[in-house]
Amino acid sequence: MEAGNHTEVSEFLLLGLSDDPELQPLLFGVLLSMYLVTVLGNLLIILVIISDSHLHTPMYFFLSNLSFVDICFTSTTVPKMLVNIQTQSKTISYIGCLIQLYFFMIFAGMDGFLLTVMAYDRFVAICHPLHYTVIMNPRLCGLLVLLSWSIIFWVSLLHILLMRQLTFCVGTEIPHFFCEITQILKVACSDTLINNIFLYVTTALLGVFPLAGILFSYSQIVSSLMRMSSAGRKRKAFATCGSHLSVVSLYYGTSLGVYLSSAVTHSSLRNSVASVMYTVVTPMLNPFIYSLRNKDVKGALGKLLSQGAPCL
Repeated sequence: MEAGNHTEVSEFLLLGLSDDPELQPLLFGVLLSMYLVTVLGNLLIILVIISDSHLHTPMYFFLSNLSFVDICFTSTTVPKMLVNIQTQSKTISYIGCLIQLYFFMIFAGMDGFLLTVMAYDRFVAICHPLHYTVIMNPRLCGLLVLLSWSIIFWVSLLHILLMRQLTFCVGTEIPHFFCEITQILKVACSDTLINNIFLYVTTALLGVFPLAGILFSYSQIVSSLMRMSSAGRKRKAFATCGSHLSVVSLYYGTSLGVYLSSAVTHSSLRNSVASVMYTVVTPMLNPFIYSLRNKDVKGALGKLLSQGAPCL
């Protein structure tokens, strides 16, 4: 195919999760329910944090940002999938695919960055409690979030610009339910060497280094907890870290599971089902983890619901 022919490709075909017509109503109902729970649950977390002045701290500032990102993250893939199921169509426009990929990479990257920043926040709070308010001041918190957005914005944009240089055959099928970068590179008709190199480098930098930061922060936290003599302080520290550790484990565990399954098996259906775990299930569970395991959020949620009850 001649260079530049990618402009002639107007759409791709997303194969989705299943071709079985009898499963489509069930898939639609399950995915719609999970999407609504994700959006409402994360919106509730944001509302609780905004409404309770006791939660106006760095940790909950980052949590509210995480909830916002999770809503956007799920919204990049699920609504389009629901539309395709409802209309019995598998198409997505070429530009629409690139837009979906761009925002998917932004919000997936932001999830990792925010979890790293939250780990650093817990590290400072537990290992340097006397200097916590000085170190984690509003200016630094805002700067950390802004820096994260800036980095992932430019990295995702570079991915899209490189993707624009590829050529695709008319009627290209993507064996997935959304425009996932590795699947798109597999079906390209032109050389993807530069794209793959850039993907591996950015995955290493934006995936491994944040995870290393989280592991380092918690190694220091555990070391500090071992030196604590007060059992009460230990329990409080574990309580504040427990929710975050659960979310980190869920995020990295499901992400790692997806890429390990794609490396081990060539079944597109298994890869797609595994991807549902970190694109839909993880954002849906995060509000439950923080509301059930965190006493501060649970208490603020109870007050908010009790205030709203008389109005019903």
